[in-house]
Amino acid sequence: MKIRNIITAFAGIAVIASCSLDEYPYGFYSEDNFYQTAADAEAAVNYIYDAITYIEYSRAIVFLGDMNTDALSPKGDAAAATKELDTWNLNNLRTNTTLGNFYKYSYITINRANAVIAKVPGMTSLDESYKNRYIGEAYFMRGYSYFCLARNFGCVPIHLTPVTTIEDTTVPAAESLDELWGIIINDFKKAAELLPLYGTPITGRTDQAAAYGMLAKAYLYIASAKDHGAPQYSNMSHDVDDYYAKAVEAAAKVVDNAEQTTYGFDENLLDIYDVSKPTGPEHLFLMSMDVTGETEGQYSKISKMYIPYISGATIYIKQGDTDEYIASHDGWSEYRTTDELYDSFETGDRRHDWLIVDKVYDADGNVVASVDDGKLTYPFCRKFIDPNFSGDKTSTKPFLLRYSDVALVYAEAAGPTDKAYELVNYIRNRAGLANLATGLSTDEFREAVLKERSYELAFEGDKCYDLRRWNKLHTEITAAREQGYTAEDLVFYPIPSLETDLNPNL
Repeated sequence: MKIRNIITAFAGIAVIASCSLDEYPYGFYSEDNFYQTAADAEAAVNYIYDAITYIEYSRAIVFLGDMNTDALSPKGDAAAATKELDTWNLNNLRTNTTLGNFYKYSYITINRANAVIAKVPGMTSLDESYKNRYIGEAYFMRGYSYFCLARNFGCVPIHLTPVTTIEDTTVPAAESLDELWGIIINDFKKAAELLPLYGTPITGRTDQAAAYGMLAKAYLYIASAKDHGAPQYSNMSHDVDDYYAKAVEAAAKVVDNAEQTTYGFDENLLDIYDVSKPTGPEHLFLMSMDVTGETEGQYSKISKMYIPYISGATIYIKQGDTDEYIASHDGWSEYRTTDELYDSFETGDRRHDWLIVDKVYDADGNVVASVDDGKLTYPFCRKFIDPNFSGDKTSTKPFLLRYSDVALVYAEAAGPTDKAYELVNYIRNRAGLANLATGLSTDEFREAVLKERSYELAFEGDKCYDLRRWNKLHTEITAAREQGYTAEDLVFYPIPSLETDLNPNL
């Protein structure tokens, strides 16, 4: 069975599409007649990005990054998989559907990237600049997917070439975290070498700045994990101080580089989350979703997940400390802000006062529901609001990498240098807060940056990973602490049982 176009790529598992031995197994593709034209190459690269827009993946970003911490809680009748993650039910996580889907779509992305890396270099019809760009994007997305897998599952199977046979699916896991993170770092380095720096960001696509930003995050992750004694990371061979320095060097390409003028801090906190400004200076890597899409994934329902159900009608949200109000639908009450997070902000922090909503209005500015009157069941995140919604359809997008994130990576890795203070203080001042205290030690400064990350990046899928690399999951997540889990219990999720059942080498 030959198929002209690329079909669904390897999903990390070997599922057979037909009993006929003459059929290809589902998840593999034929490319005999593909990769002929520039349009083919462009389509193949778009196909890589398409894999992460599936709702099973995009929603898992929140479930694995925030819902499993004390920042969010699920509604009472949430799906079993959500409750298992929220309560750290380790007995059921091997069969948890959210983890299984996240794992699966990560490998779909990897295999689609591997196809581009394998095929595009030999395309004689493609201009060299486009060839480098497409290959660079493929390296970025492969590195990004392994980065996400490593943070969640530890040593996972390594595929660096396209999967074309059943036998290709049963490779063993990486021998060590050194091997796995080495591949991640090399992929981001190759991406940075090959990708251009765009004058204007391309929504849903990556460029050189994003590659350097993710390279910095990778270096910081493993440096800090070893520094703080996270299980298994303690045995990695790298030098902690050297990797902190490498994180600074890579992040500096984005936040301390006079030649890089595309990205920077957005002066207005609300503008960062203005759905009509996806090419704003903060957005190094943003998913591509638009209200005009035909199916979910092409459009987004993310906003529905954060907002409580109120009346089924249009609600209005106050814009900061102005008298302006913007429209929104109400929602499904899936991602509920906890009192623990809501009450922990410093007084006057705009990220609390402006970005977490405790009352909603009608079109005339009259309060129709609030936390105080009980009609609003919890204060909700408004980072994902689209006033131009169409029914359940919106253009809201997950924020996969922001300039402020890279700035905080730089600051944490560098310690209390003048530049690090400058970056953190800009973020605090934008939020209406005073500068950090001066004279902090390296450990004190890094702890302050970690705390700043919990507020600046709230609801953006980073909280759990920050706690994991700081070896704090077992002490700072209530459900884990109450069950007496150790750091070893929580350092990684188990690889899904469907994968281990089908792969005898795992």
